[in-house]
Amino acid sequence: MSKPIYELVDELPTGGLTVMSLRSLDFVIPGEWQNLVGFDNTIRTVTGETDEEIIQQIGDRAVTLYNDKSQGYQTALWLYQTVTSGSKLLGTAALANKVGEKVALLGFLDKLTPKADKAQTIDLAVKLVVELVAFCQINGIPGDSIGDFLAALGDYSGESLMRMAALVCFDGLIPLGPDFIQKVLSNFNTMSPQELQNNQSFNSVKDLIPGGSTEGKKNFIAESFNSVSGWMSDFVNSHNLTPQNVAHNLSSFIDVADDKLDYLAAFLDVSTNYYEHTGIQTLARRLVERASAEI
Repeated sequence: MSKPIYELVDELPTGGLTVMSLRSLDFVIPGEWQNLVGFDNTIRTVTGETDEEIIQQIGDRAVTLYNDKSQGYQTALWLYQTVTSGSKLLGTAALANKVGEKVALLGFLDKLTPKADKAQTIDLAVKLVVELVAFCQINGIPGDSIGDFLAALGDYSGESLMRMAALVCFDGLIPLGPDFIQKVLSNFNTMSPQELQNNQSFNSVKDLIPGGSTEGKKNFIAESFNSVSGWMSDFVNSHNLTPQNVAHNLSSFIDVADDKLDYLAAFLDVSTNYYEHTGIQTLARRLVERASAEI
């Protein structure tokens, strides 16, 4: 087990590149996400409770639920953390002193290597499946429950909806363009199991992806992505999303030319951990909701 859940929530950053990147997506889902930080603060915000004794009881129960490995919360956190670290192929030390400044991305081009389209499509599809499997872990249902996940996706809000918005924008539109859905499905149709096996993101979480063999896991990933493709397409179209308007909203703190969006995608991979950040917030909310209901 990693750090206690209350410590993870208490240590979430209130600023920095991850938070700034997520806030840049407020134009997509206005007012939907607040950067909820602090375990006690999360309990108060989620439940509306003010009685200190009850807040303590809810916190204790939430910690007990999280510590029970049979509940799946720790596994969900591991998935969020692991798929995040899989994207960080480069160190971030060079960026540390740039937080709070406007980063001139061109200055980092010699340190960044954009992923090939096929690697990017695998990363995107694997992140989507991680969302599905983590959802199943948190809700105590079988990990291959695509239908349950798809039904729940329509009710996503707050940090969970922000995570999906960032997935679509930062891992879909910016690196792969407006036809990112078709690119992913086309690549998976022609991809060999060996190509998938050679991908770091897939290898880091493959033991928790349903399907048995690598071929079976590849088919499950493709089926999952295809099932959610309608939701993603509707999300892009209903919010009039383009690579350019997403990049424009990032331009308040990142300077990047329109013809360097693949480098922008690499920069976001290296410098942010939006998946883990919002994943911890989702876990905390679900734990508090359940603990409050049980008290």
